[in-house]
Amino acid sequence: MSDGVRLALALGVLVLLAAVVGRAAGLRQERDVVVVVARAVVQVGLVGLVLGLVLRTPVLAPAYLLLALGAASWTSARRLRPLRAWPVTVLAIAAGAGTASAVVVATGALPLHVLQVLPFTAQLIGGSMTATTLAGRRLLDEADSGWDVVEGWIALGALPHQAVAEVGRLAAARALVPALDQTRTVGLVTLPGAFVGLLLGGASPLQAARVQLLVLVGLLAAETIAAVLTTRGLGRRLVTRPLRPAG
Repeated sequence: MSDGVRLALALGVLVLLAAVVGRAAGLRQERDVVVVVARAVVQVGLVGLVLGLVLRTPVLAPAYLLLALGAASWTSARRLRPLRAWPVTVLAIAAGAGTASAVVVATGALPLHVLQVLPFTAQLIGGSMTATTLAGRRLLDEADSGWDVVEGWIALGALPHQAVAEVGRLAAARALVPALDQTRTVGLVTLPGAFVGLLLGGASPLQAARVQLLVLVGLLAAETIAAVLTTRGLGRRLVTRPLRPAG
């Protein structure tokens, strides 16, 4: 049996397992499971081809990262409707991933080479996207449930950013809980993807641990920046476009 057949068999059994368990529990997500896995297979295959081209032609790396940034910010913005959140999500994700990546490269922790910088920055973009979405959704939920407090601050003469400041701080802090927990329990509860991938690729445990630490702490910094910018940027929009109709 070839490796391709084994992979297809494993994926098929895992999809069936997720669909059957979800159906038995009444989650009604069987179709979603099949669709997202099919999309993942296509997307990962395309990404593999694109990355192969980029690694052979390093000048294309910025274009790839811009494409990743555009897809990430658009995905987050879709989750934050009815607000027009796209300008905020672009800024938050770009600032988070860009700042953390720049620090790692500037300190020499990673060499300025497309083979290292490209996948590292792409991971930071993905983490920043998650933090942006979580922070934005938390902000919308907190503001919706506590809109009377926000209106009270406005009635007292507070500026828009002051009226939503406490709601934004709470939303950002809660959005960072997964990143904090992942960093806190690394090696004890889970072996993160970068570590496992490097081990499977033949790297030594110490080399894998070094890269994984850079990824984890880089993600923590990037996601913190993204969450703070998201809540502050969207907070002003919440005041001018309240979630609840007046009266």
